[in-house]
Amino acid sequence: MRKRNKFKHVVYLALALAMLLYALPKLSPDGPTPVFVFGAVWVAFALLVIAAHLHFIIGVDEEKKKRLEVVRKAKLEMWQGKWNEEGRATQRL
Repeated sequence: MRKRNKFKHVVYLALALAMLLYALPKLSPDGPTPVFVFGAVWVAFALLVIAAHLHFIIGVDEEKKKRLEVVRKAKLEMWQGKWNEEGRATQRL
């Protein structure tokens, strides 16, 4: 399932790049006219979409999840150790 999910993002990335490459030559660089502003905003959104798909394909979230899981397990072990010590202390009294 993971490969199919990444394949979907690769396809969407390719489509976004194709749209951007198709549209860039057609945008008019005539200063701050409404057409130019629209084109600049459209290019910014297209680059944002491309960046989001690259972020997912590279797997930055997966690495972050793995690091957070390691930290979570370490904290859980620390808390269990404290609870065991507190339990032993109350049994002694």
